[in-house]
Amino acid sequence: MTPTQPGATVVAALHATARKRGYTLDPFQCVAIERLGQMADGLLAPRRRSAVRSVYLWGPVGRGKSFVLDGFFDAIALPHKRRVHFHAFFRELHQRLFDHVDSGQAMDRALDGMLGDCRLLCFDEFHLHDIGDAMLISRLFKAIFARGIALLVTSNYAPGQLLPNPLYHERFLPTIALIEQHMDVLAIAGEVDYRGLTGAAPDPFHQGAYLCPGDLAQRQALGLPPRPARAQDLKVGHRLLRVLGAEGRTLHASFKHLCEGPTATMDYLALVADHDRWILEDLPQLSSASAAAQQRFINLVDVLYDRRCQVFLISALPLHQALNSAEAADISRTRSRLSQLRQITALGDTPVCADPG
Repeated sequence: MTPTQPGATVVAALHATARKRGYTLDPFQCVAIERLGQMADGLLAPRRRSAVRSVYLWGPVGRGKSFVLDGFFDAIALPHKRRVHFHAFFRELHQRLFDHVDSGQAMDRALDGMLGDCRLLCFDEFHLHDIGDAMLISRLFKAIFARGIALLVTSNYAPGQLLPNPLYHERFLPTIALIEQHMDVLAIAGEVDYRGLTGAAPDPFHQGAYLCPGDLAQRQALGLPPRPARAQDLKVGHRLLRVLGAEGRTLHASFKHLCEGPTATMDYLALVADHDRWILEDLPQLSSASAAAQQRFINLVDVLYDRRCQVFLISALPLHQALNSAEAADISRTRSRLSQLRQITALGDTPVCADPG
C-alpha cells in the first residue's frame, strides 16, 4: 500500500503504539497488521459497494491478538464500527432473540437492534464450548456475512479446533467451512508471551489455587472464607441458579450446583460477566459424576480459563486423583489448565506446571 492510502495510516498507528509500549512486533503480528491495513483500505475506499473480506486472528494467550485488534479499531477512521467481547455480544444476542421469538425474523430483528449501520464488527476472544452455541453461531455468522459487515475476530483456537468434542465436531464442519470461505485466517503464534514481560499485568488465572483438602488454615492463608453452611438463589438471565454466595466480584459455588444441575455454558458466561473471582467447592473424583456433569465441568473450566478469572478450586483429593480416572474427551485440556493453578496441599505449595494448556 502507498503512504497516501488510509490503510497505511492504520499500519503506522499500530507500529507507533507498539513502540510507545516498548514492544518489538514479531513477524506474525506484522503480517496481521499489514492485512488489517488492507482491510482498512477496503472499508474506507470512497463509493465502494462490494463486501470487504473478513479476518480471523488466532493463537495462544498473551501473543498480542487483542493488542492488534484494539489498535486497529482505535486507528481506523470509520464511524460505523463496533468492538465487543464475543461473550458479551452473545449474551445480548440471546436476550434479543428471546424478545423477538414470535416474530418469525428473530435473528434479523436482533441484529437490526444490535448493529444498525455497522460496517466493521470486532469480536475479541471468540470461543465455542457446546453444540447449542455452535448452531446459533452458524446462524449468526451467515447473517453477518449476508449483511456485508466486515468481521475481525480473535481466538485462542484455529477454526478447525473449535468445538473439538468428537461427538459434535462433525456437525460444526459446515460452519468452519463458512468461516474459512469468508475470512482470511492468520496465526499470531510468536514465542513471546507478552503477559510475562516486565510491567505486564499479572495473569489472574495463575494467581488462583487448587486447595486440598481446603481446610481452615489453607483458606485463611489465601484470604478465603469458610464454606457457607447454606446455599442461596442467584438470578442469572431469566432464571435462578443455586450458589453458596455472591459478594462483589466474588462468586462462591459448588460443583453440585454448577455442574450436576441443568446449567449451560451461557450460564457460566453470564456469571463471569459479573464475577471474575471464583471459589468452587467440593470437586469430587470426576469419574464418579455423570457424563453430563463431567462435560459441564470441562465447559466451566474453559470459560474461567478463557476469561482469565481468578479461581480457587477446593477438593478432598489432589488434582491428579480427582481427574485422572475421568474419560471425557476434553479432560486432558482441563487437566492441563488446572495444573497451572498453584497447588496448595497439606504439605504446602507444589511447583506450578508451565504447560500452556
